[in-house]
Amino acid sequence: MESGAPLEAVLRRAVEELHASNDRFHWTGIYELFPDKVLRLGPFVGAPTDHVFIAVGRGVCGLAVAEERNINVPDVSKAPNYLACSAATRSELVVLIRRGRTIYAQIDIDSHDLDAFDADCVGQVEMVADCLARAYAGRDRRQARRGKRA
Repeated sequence: MESGAPLEAVLRRAVEELHASNDRFHWTGIYELFPDKVLRLGPFVGAPTDHVFIAVGRGVCGLAVAEERNINVPDVSKAPNYLACSAATRSELVVLIRRGRTIYAQIDIDSHDLDAFDADCVGQVEMVADCLARAYAGRDRRQARRGKRA
């Protein structure tokens, strides 16, 4: 990814590349965490979703933030807190984009296949999340420097 590119462009490119990397990824997106404890949909690839805003604690995405952990759901029909985006979705992976205890966002991936996310797949998504966390942290540092000059 190009150094100095706007964060939105980096996020969009990451989602597109990640989605294209695995034919079991049927919906790939980023939900950004805002100070009001709401996840807001950012760039995504796949069918549109009604879940543009998700409260922390609701659904698999909100639970991942509330519990500060990544969540791999092999069969969404067995997840009592699953927010259905598509009747075709069978499994879901949520990986936090974080630095230390700071959670910036999350990568959310849905698959039409049961148990679609093996350890290698999860590891690859976690590597992307780590790269994106550095991009968010860099943005925060730049904003802090600008704030000190004002």
